Amino acid sequence: MTQPPPPPPNQPPNQPPGGFGAPQDPAPGGFGAPTPPPPQAPQGQPGYGYPQQAPQPDPGYGYPQQPQQPYGYPAAPQQQPYAAQPPYNTPAQPPYGYPTAPQQPAAVPAPGGGKKLSAQAQIIVAAVVAVALIVGGGIWYANSGSDPQPEAKPQGGTGQAPSGDAGSGPGGSDGGSGNGLGGDGKEKAGEKTGSRLAFRFDMPKVPDTTPVDGSWLTDTTYVKTGINSVVGYDLDKGTVSWTLPLAGQVCGASRHVTADHKVPILFEEAKRVAPRYYQSCNKVGMVDLKSGKLLWSASVTGGGDEKARFNEVTLGGGTVAAGGTDGGAAFDAATGKVLWKPQSNDDGCYDMGYGGGTGLVAVRKCGAYGAESVLVQNLEPKTGKPISQYKMPTGVKYTAVISTQPLVVAANVGDAADDGSGISDFFSIDEKTGKLRTKITAPAERYAARCGSTAVEDCSQALVGNGRLYLPTEEHDGSTGEYGAETNEIVAFDLANGRMAPEKADAGDGYTLMPLRMDGGDLIAYKIPPYDKGGQIVSVHGGTMKETLLLANPSDKGNRDIETSFSVTGSEFRYADGRLFLSATYVNKTRESDSAYGKRYLAVSFSTKG
Repeated sequence: MTQPPPPPPNQPPNQPPGGFGAPQDPAPGGFGAPTPPPPQAPQGQPGYGYPQQAPQPDPGYGYPQQPQQPYGYPAAPQQQPYAAQPPYNTPAQPPYGYPTAPQQPAAVPAPGGGKKLSAQAQIIVAAVVAVALIVGGGIWYANSGSDPQPEAKPQGGTGQAPSGDAGSGPGGSDGGSGNGLGGDGKEKAGEKTGSRLAFRFDMPKVPDTTPVDGSWLTDTTYVKTGINSVVGYDLDKGTVSWTLPLAGQVCGASRHVTADHKVPILFEEAKRVAPRYYQSCNKVGMVDLKSGKLLWSASVTGGGDEKARFNEVTLGGGTVAAGGTDGGAAFDAATGKVLWKPQSNDDGCYDMGYGGGTGLVAVRKCGAYGAESVLVQNLEPKTGKPISQYKMPTGVKYTAVISTQPLVVAANVGDAADDGSGISDFFSIDEKTGKLRTKITAPAERYAARCGSTAVEDCSQALVGNGRLYLPTEEHDGSTGEYGAETNEIVAFDLANGRMAPEKADAGDGYTLMPLRMDGGDLIAYKIPPYDKGGQIVSVHGGTMKETLLLANPSDKGNRDIETSFSVTGSEFRYADGRLFLSATYVNKTRESDSAYGKRYLAVSFSTKG
């Protein structure tokens, strides 16, 4: 049993209501609002619920970036624990395509033995080496310090813009085979890919900022967190199918759902009231997404008489697990029976949270403040007994679980990622032995995946499948170099050795690829649009990385304004069977100034049906 947390002293509720889904201020200019071309071009919309003064351009999605190092090229993969790695403040490397300064050979071996070449022959050989370094400077830079890798294409990609109605878009590198991976996804293009706005839900009025995390799909219903409720809607009409009233506000929602459409949530024990507008997030429950019934709910004490508070909840191996600063607890998914709960511990250890899915993984913190250590434990889901354990590098304070089987976690080692992404490195761990398979260094300036600062299972744009880690690169100049024509790629890394695959998916000029979820061995990705187009959903073959268009949203200004009012960091994206749903993760207090930045919606749906 891994569960002996000392319940840390309860923190006074003197901060904005939080728990799961506590909003961070989103950057102005919701997704897809790149810096528009000079004056005549339409302006992008600000991110949801923000700001109160005129928004300023932010170097987020859609905005031109400063020149970066080669996009999609990792630092040399490592197979040893982080302590053996060189520091991050190594000398800067030249930008992509700039030839690395040719190095003078210390000695040029003579062919066939120990005889020295003539002076003239040495000059010729040295010249050939120098030319080779200049011509292949970018490739040499990308592979320096690692085993030879297949050549990756330059940062501009193919430069082809997606057609919007073609069956497939640009993607895949020249000659890439994909190693027989992928191609088994369930999502296929229908008779038409052009979508229409199917329905939209207005924002509820609240007296203060309120989390509304949580949205799910069944074959008949779109389910979304409301105010002190969870609501099911007809997939096509948007009419209410059922409403589940709750004692208080939803404050945590699992991304994992059972095969028969049941999902765990966290909710508060009472409704929020002014002026405090805060309640303890201490209730765990299981919701049937088909019927709208609360199947069971439970609370546990945290080592004393007070109920333990939780920040997040997940589902793995038939177990519902909730974690937070009061420690972790687990419940049988079918019955709600308590499997373990927070307990006191002499070593100051507690489970911060859990990663779910096929397995169940705990992220455990031990030690006194300032000298903590973080452990990643693969658990037996019904007992909490560790199957294996990996100790994170010294100095790591938080760790996020990307996948439980295979086991992949992310961390900000040495605070190297200072952009708010929370990721500097990914760790591929053998879940049976706890041994590190490989470490993939992912500099924040090159890759766009993000993890919550303290949550264990709150990462986006990092997917695991086919024995690979799929990541989007940050935006960079497109092939044309035109103003506002930024783009990016999705690249893949081998989880066994950390090497980057030769294949990649290119967004095309003006678009940005954002991976959403795995579909079998393929990826479902959203294409953040340029200022004058609608967004797209594509299926990306998990091996060849070639794209197939599944849905293309309207390009008229009215629909664009609705679509781009949902920011990348403050929204949820759900896609299945020709239907795309975008929803907010929190609701702000209504302000008169909101109208200046366009209307906000709780959720909208674009559909290729009908």
